[in-house]
Amino acid sequence: MGLLRMLWEDYFIFAPLSSKTIGEMKFRFLNSMAGTLIRTLFNNLSIYGPNTANLRTIHTSTLFYAARKGTRAKARAKKVKVEITKVGFIPHNQRKKDKASKATINKHLDDSYKRVSNDNVFPMRYYRWVVYTAEDAVKAHQETHHPTMYNLPDALVFAKVEMNMEAVKKNRYMDSFTRLTLLPHSFPRDEERTILAFCKGPELIKQALEAGATTVGANEIVKKIQDGEIKLADYDFVIAHPSMITELVPIRGLMKRRFPNVRNGTLDPNICDLVKKFSAGIQYRVTKDETQENFGSVEVPVGRLNMEAKQVAENIDALLKDVQSARPKRDGLFITRCFIVSPPSTEVLKIDPFVHVDRTLSKEVQEDSDDEGEAVAATA
Repeated sequence: MGLLRMLWEDYFIFAPLSSKTIGEMKFRFLNSMAGTLIRTLFNNLSIYGPNTANLRTIHTSTLFYAARKGTRAKARAKKVKVEITKVGFIPHNQRKKDKASKATINKHLDDSYKRVSNDNVFPMRYYRWVVYTAEDAVKAHQETHHPTMYNLPDALVFAKVEMNMEAVKKNRYMDSFTRLTLLPHSFPRDEERTILAFCKGPELIKQALEAGATTVGANEIVKKIQDGEIKLADYDFVIAHPSMITELVPIRGLMKRRFPNVRNGTLDPNICDLVKKFSAGIQYRVTKDETQENFGSVEVPVGRLNMEAKQVAENIDALLKDVQSARPKRDGLFITRCFIVSPPSTEVLKIDPFVHVDRTLSKEVQEDSDDEGEAVAATA
């Protein structure tokens, strides 16, 4: 305290102040100087010997600590009691029954293990489905849609095809795909298609218009597209003759994926047949099931009931062959089942698809596909 008094007297030059004011000033000065001296003493003092490098200064000033964000909320959450709802006794054979049933459902149904019924009327649950020919299935639907029953003699006939979507490699599956095929017997549908065709020459333009194209032209159509007079979005299909490819390059950025090419079937020298295919052809999409990757299906209109049953059967034959052409080069079935339906009737008539297509691929086709794969791998 003597040292502090000396510092006090050397530091201040007292003016005629009141004793109360001098006392307050002495109190503040002593507090500040005491804190400084204590920190100095602890910094110089070492209880571990001469090595004082590891010691830290001790702060004697007042510190305020704030909790981290969310700490109090976490502490309150821990105090919340978790309510446990007790479930009554469940027999062991019924536990997780719903999950097991969903996981084991296989959409590739096969009723070959069932017996063949000898009667005309039988419960389909215990016997095999009756297999019709395509013509007989159409005739059966014609009877149910007679004016004395459904009274829809011109109803649409649909072919529902189921497929095995397994690819060539194991544990790989085909993706959903879209195809367009021209059936041998056309029939009216509840849709109108707009087709934009690019070709040169007055004769080709005339033939394309007669075939069913909406707009046909050459460089003048390209210029109108660039000027915005013709919008590509107004047309369902865009096709072209190979001689027009160079003229279409300036609008390739506008056409994007709709640019005609051989792979999509929108580029062909026989422009008339191409127009007929896209105007009267059947476009369908095979979709892969979301839960079962090896199962795919498609439902395609193949005719009307006011047509001859033979014509509808020929359309079914053409459709199945077109679907079969997309199969991967592997063993086993691709088309598994085929049904003929005609709404609003709920009848589902099964036909044998292997009357129209081969059940499996020949060994020659498989060997050719293997050789092609090796050749591609060698050149890659």
